[in-house]
Amino acid sequence: MSKWFILSALCLASLRLSAEDGQDAWLRYRPVDEPAIRSLYQQLPATIVRLDPSPQTIAAQQEIVRGIRGMLDRIEREAAAPVSGSMILLAASPQLKRLYPELTLPPDLQAEGYWLKTISRNGRRVLIIAAPDSRGILYGAFALLRKMQLHEPVDELDEVHNPYAPVRWVNDWDNLNGTIERGYGGPSIFFASDQVLPDLHRASDYARLLASVGINGCTVNNVNANPRILAPEFLPQLARIADVFRPWGVRLSIAIPFAAPKLIGGLNTFDPLDPAVARWWKEKVDAIYKLIPDFGGFVMKADSEGQPGPASYGRTPEEAANMIARALKPHQGILLYRAFVYNHHLDWRDQKADRARAAYDIFHPLDGKFDDNVLVQIKYGPIDFQVREPVSPLIGGLQRTNEALELQITQEYTGQQRHVVYLVPMWKEILDFNLHVNDQNTPVKDIVAGKAFHRPLGGMVGVANVGADANWMGSDLAQANLYGFGRLAWNPNLSARSITREWTALTFGLDAAVDQTVETIQLESWRVYEQYTGPLGLQTLTDILGSHYGPNPQSAEHNGWGQWIRADHEGVGMDRTTATGTGYIGQYPSRIARLYESLATTPDNLLLFLHHVPYTWRLHSGKTVIQYIYDAHYAGAAEAQEFVRWWKTLRGRVDEQRFNAILALLTYQAGHAIVWRDAICNFFYRESGIPDEQGRVGHYPNRTEAESMRLEGYQVIDVTPWEDASGSKAVTCPSSQQSCSASFTFEGKSGWYDIAVQYFDLRTGVAQFTLFVNQQPVDHWAADASLPSLRPNGDNSTRRTVTGVALRPGDQIRIQGEPSGGDPAAFDYVAIEPQ
Repeated sequence: MSKWFILSALCLASLRLSAEDGQDAWLRYRPVDEPAIRSLYQQLPATIVRLDPSPQTIAAQQEIVRGIRGMLDRIEREAAAPVSGSMILLAASPQLKRLYPELTLPPDLQAEGYWLKTISRNGRRVLIIAAPDSRGILYGAFALLRKMQLHEPVDELDEVHNPYAPVRWVNDWDNLNGTIERGYGGPSIFFASDQVLPDLHRASDYARLLASVGINGCTVNNVNANPRILAPEFLPQLARIADVFRPWGVRLSIAIPFAAPKLIGGLNTFDPLDPAVARWWKEKVDAIYKLIPDFGGFVMKADSEGQPGPASYGRTPEEAANMIARALKPHQGILLYRAFVYNHHLDWRDQKADRARAAYDIFHPLDGKFDDNVLVQIKYGPIDFQVREPVSPLIGGLQRTNEALELQITQEYTGQQRHVVYLVPMWKEILDFNLHVNDQNTPVKDIVAGKAFHRPLGGMVGVANVGADANWMGSDLAQANLYGFGRLAWNPNLSARSITREWTALTFGLDAAVDQTVETIQLESWRVYEQYTGPLGLQTLTDILGSHYGPNPQSAEHNGWGQWIRADHEGVGMDRTTATGTGYIGQYPSRIARLYESLATTPDNLLLFLHHVPYTWRLHSGKTVIQYIYDAHYAGAAEAQEFVRWWKTLRGRVDEQRFNAILALLTYQAGHAIVWRDAICNFFYRESGIPDEQGRVGHYPNRTEAESMRLEGYQVIDVTPWEDASGSKAVTCPSSQQSCSASFTFEGKSGWYDIAVQYFDLRTGVAQFTLFVNQQPVDHWAADASLPSLRPNGDNSTRRTVTGVALRPGDQIRIQGEPSGGDPAAFDYVAIEPQ
């Protein structure tokens, strides 16, 4: 960290607390009021000169004007030719060489890279942003503004920055009807009612955010693609999205259904070896490029989760990929073929069946057979975006095939943006993991970038799924995952801490207390979430058959989806060894295979992904598996409560709108972490029969179960899955009742207490609750969240806490619930804790 960053972080005098909705994300350009910091930019030239008319260079010029005006309250002059005075000069490398022939250009400057250089000529200061192309100039402009936002000096610059890989794309899983699969930030910014939106200003703003972190491609539709995306009448609408992307250097791409020639093309086949099919794709691609000359290419999901593919005709992925890639090749387009191909009708009784093997088994034999404009898009782990998985062995198994690493920015299995889970530390572990292919130094970041095996293409793809909510992601803190993905795609050697520090300062300003607190919450959040959901390589232990959100470990078992954890009375975990298991471990290079094959060397955090062991198996720490499961869940839930306490210390230091929004999310997360803790611990207690050494699991002395209260109108129900409710039961108020009530007598000591009501906030309707002490109402709230489930379970179990209530023995505690619109005002228990 520079001394200027530290200095500015300590300058709090002019902290601005105006309300913000998060739309500006990390491009806030807030005023710099501190004289010491403003003095850093006194010599900044007043004119910005661009030497070419490309849309990206014009956008770069205008962005610098916008940024400087926001930070310094100065309006820079814009010019299209060199001026006699000092200037900020935006120039492509050949133009710069013609203007300053004596200037030696950096020999290592690459495509889309940029050079920031300050020079003096005849008493004039020239701040140069030079690049081989207009995208590089745009990225350099954002880099300059980032420095200024971080209060770093810019008067003596000489820096070259190149992207680590050429493909830096996001996938957005938007449906043409305006919904988004696994989208948690509101409706689509691209589509509604099977049309492209008439107003695309949000799409333009999104492209600007992507450009600011070096993302150069965006796939705008769901990989479960609607064939209308390729319809002749729809293509001109796509061109409108490309038009608003173009100034920001973001190439439009689309996900395609492989069966499109049959679905909308008038053919009776989509066999990739049929000449008519190849001809159809060539004509379709030519039509697209006629409308969108800078079109990026296609993403394809085939033979996966019901999506038809080449297997329908006994063909292979490379036959399908190459047929489409050859249509794209004359236009410099690329095809990303997802390796997410597996059988979701596996026999769970077969101890050798293993979904984790699928991608390697299918694609490894095809290595070297794909055309050079095809990239196999590989998820970081062999299952599906879990809270922790080992690195996919396919990444090291393709040495002669272009690859793109697929990461999930949207938090499908990691809290769906209702839980703060910052994923950059996870991604760093994946990118830095050394697969030792051929006993060489081959970290994942070098393999996927094409550096390890000297391949022409490579990079990273992030499933982003931003929406129309003001803050893009449904959570201000979740924006850090989008920012972090872009920064890692540009440079995977950046540390998680440096990216976090950068994003925090850009998003919340340079207040040392705010920055330290936000950084701590973010950097701890992935580990904490893993602890209270699925530690030891158990994956996320969520409802894999439905929402992918709340706890439901049993849903992983006894079905064809292959996310089994093999939990029974004796032990838990998948045996994936070569000696006795599925053989998955044998897909790794020999050095990693030896590491994972042995229980003595397998890391604890992947143990149950790779081995089946008894609950009494002792980890490297000496703790038994079952006790670690208990302890991790209690520790994680306790730390989630700390996030709330830490955030509250920032009241008055963060604008009120974002402060309250984040506080509400952290408070919700703290309550839901307890739901997770209890559900998973009770599940494993029942499975193993082994009690918690500390006596916590199954014992809740401060709770009163709803079903044990005096009920008026309320009816007792069984909750499914049973572990999602304390005591496996809850109470609901029938729709025929205007209201119901449940009460009990407080029998503790006199004092001040916090009263927590665990209730169920169903997706439909808005039930009302009132908490009474004797006849006095002490809290009232509406169950108005939008949570995944339509019945009471762990998806919508929510905690409401009222603090500082004076209680005496004999006081009557009463919950009154009013059902509405299908929400039966259900609740689980009341917990009373000393304040």
